[in-house]
Amino acid sequence: MSRPAFTFVDLFAGIGGFHAALSAMGGECVYGVEIDPAAAAVYRRNWGMDILGDITADASDTTMRVPRHDVLCAGFPCQPFSKSGAQRGMEETRGTLYWNILKVIQVRRPAVVLLENVRNLAGPRHQHEWDVIIDTLRSEGYRVSGAPAVFSPHLLPRELGGRPQVRERVFITATRLPRGRGHSPVAEPVADNRPIAGWDPWTWNLDEGLPLDADHEVEGCELTDAERLWIDAWDDFVQRMWEARSGRRLPGFPLWADHWVIPSSLDERELEHEPKWKADFMRKNAAFYAEHRKVIDRWTKRWDVYSDAFPPSRRKLEWQAQDTPRLWETVMHFRPSGIRAKRPTYLPALVAIAQTSIVGSRGRRLSPREAARLQGLPEWFDFGGQSPAVTYRQLGNGVSVGAVWHILRRHVERDQDVLRVTRPALLEAVFKAPGCPDEVLEQMGPDRDDAVA
Repeated sequence: MSRPAFTFVDLFAGIGGFHAALSAMGGECVYGVEIDPAAAAVYRRNWGMDILGDITADASDTTMRVPRHDVLCAGFPCQPFSKSGAQRGMEETRGTLYWNILKVIQVRRPAVVLLENVRNLAGPRHQHEWDVIIDTLRSEGYRVSGAPAVFSPHLLPRELGGRPQVRERVFITATRLPRGRGHSPVAEPVADNRPIAGWDPWTWNLDEGLPLDADHEVEGCELTDAERLWIDAWDDFVQRMWEARSGRRLPGFPLWADHWVIPSSLDERELEHEPKWKADFMRKNAAFYAEHRKVIDRWTKRWDVYSDAFPPSRRKLEWQAQDTPRLWETVMHFRPSGIRAKRPTYLPALVAIAQTSIVGSRGRRLSPREAARLQGLPEWFDFGGQSPAVTYRQLGNGVSVGAVWHILRRHVERDQDVLRVTRPALLEAVFKAPGCPDEVLEQMGPDRDDAVA
């Protein structure tokens, strides 16, 4: 059996987005861990590894069950660190899951560290946590950027592993520096949340870029009669407004039917007690109603909008679909803040089933298979007999395979001066990998040796 180009560990592994990307580059996973039994079962089914466990039990002051490896991957939960007193480095992270990651790094010294987290980790509310992570990595002898690498799969074209999903995530990539060679621990981030040169994300097309399934019935994806009523009603509204406004698009502020009143009826003294943003929207809705009162009154009467058939959250429309002529031609989400409509180019980030995108042209929610494609998983990826709700949650918690592929490639390019000395096989494997993970993953297929039926 040939020796792998490099080894990696998969911490907080979920269903294996990191595994998909790194194994397609020629890496071998030597350890994985996931605390959720359902996700661990899907991982085992597809990657042939039993990873159910708890990193806090495998990496501590007294135990180190994580074997030696070249690359450490972790899509770790962000927990707040203490802000009391002076920065205490690794001790300050104790009690958080990052501390367990850092314990592995301290003991095993992987050549490359690849961490992924939500966008907010690099925001002002988490500046302290961010600083602690960067400082502790540098104190352990790693080159790491002090600025975040933010990236989304929709910024990559399909031929480079991209997908039509706006999923901004922060990546922290670090390379261990050899002692005594004078390499700087400071570096530029490997991504800047901008499209790859020459690529226009607005050219995504869900039918081709995902692609969408042919029309079919999938349990858990269908719309209820009530949901179809709400969409039909607001679709009629969009078309009426298109005619009434002579082809002008709907306004960008949320349309709230419960606040369609004549402007003179607004009590400015009461508005002073509302948040400024809400008072502003109420004034704009009143002005919109005054401009289109006759059309709106006919529409609300036609659909009985103020009846119990329309709960308050369904009497609101957030139009973000620009010049799309019909609601049924958009991508929709039923949110507590209203029905949000977007152009049918790319989709927002996957979350739980309650927020799963509704593809208007298909008259249904995104299917589990389409959601798996959206994360870059191959067609043979198997979720077994679990419910669609569980699958959506796992995919919503996962990492984009194409984004990982791109970030690791860019990281290796950036730090090739070091890796050429410390891990030449890793460097060569990443440079030799094709531009897109899809072609490799599909070839791996269900008949590979490590698959579990």
